Amino acid sequence: MRDKITATEEIYEGRIVKLDVHRVELPDGNITTREVVRHPGAVAIVAVDEAQQVLLVRQYRIAADRTMLEIPAGTLEPDESPTVCAARELQEEAGYLANTLTPIGGFFVAPGYTTEYIHLFVGTDLVESTLPTDDDEFIEVERVPLSTALDFIERGEISDSKSIAGLLRVARRYGL
Repeated sequence: MRDKITATEEIYEGRIVKLDVHRVELPDGNITTREVVRHPGAVAIVAVDEAQQVLLVRQYRIAADRTMLEIPAGTLEPDESPTVCAARELQEEAGYLANTLTPIGGFFVAPGYTTEYIHLFVGTDLVESTLPTDDDEFIEVERVPLSTALDFIERGEISDSKSIAGLLRVARRYGL
């Protein structure tokens, strides 16, 4: 039960993503097309301090046309390991280094049309340590109790998949 790609045309290459149109043969022999957004992958980090507070970032997201409250995250650089990327992104976005950075799984964002896979981490033993932010990022950092972040999910104040998945996984680890 698998599509067989018979031809591929790359129709767009941007700074982060590429768009391919595949001609595919379906398992029943019919021919159709599939559009696939290729993405290098990303990381997202639930940074938890000793008081079970989490670091969240607030930033405007053009695709959602609103300012969103999220866990720190970022795109993998070519040949960069997810762990290295997670450490860098936490410093760039939240101004902290996690002395302990533990992988907690991951997920495909929307496998119906994109290859993007987000690697999730929990970061603990936090110390202030900043790296310069990206030139196109304008971020505000907030620290809230993990239980409050869960309330934000319930009220729709946190509404992106990476933050919901990461916070719920970490909440389970903390028995919430």
